[in-house]
Amino acid sequence: MKYSIDKQDHYAIMTLEEENLNSILAPDLKSELVIFKNEGLTNLVISLAKVKYIDSSGLSAILTGNRLWKENGSFILTEINHASVKKLIEISRLESILTIIPTIEESLDYVLMDEIEKELNASTEEE
Repeated sequence: MKYSIDKQDHYAIMTLEEENLNSILAPDLKSELVIFKNEGLTNLVISLAKVKYIDSSGLSAILTGNRLWKENGSFILTEINHASVKKLIEISRLESILTIIPTIEESLDYVLMDEIEKELNASTEEE
């Protein structure tokens, strides 16, 4: 599976460099997501800009990532540009479960706002 990763202090951006996220690539994606989580990445943004097709195995890999970051951090899908991918997510009713944001810039704003909110909540709980 081809992808690029840009790791920063508070987030990482993973850009899938594949047109198909299918049963052949999904196990690799799951493995990479587990590795990233174990490395301590607190927020992961995945760009699907180049992805034109996702099958059920690909969705399962995405849901694995969502589950890994659910309790602690953000897992965001961004740049879903292809109609077939958007339609599959809608048909699967995953837009209510997954955090989907149109652009990378907006995704990073979301991550930073989420971090600030968590810090505020933590300081409020201490008082």
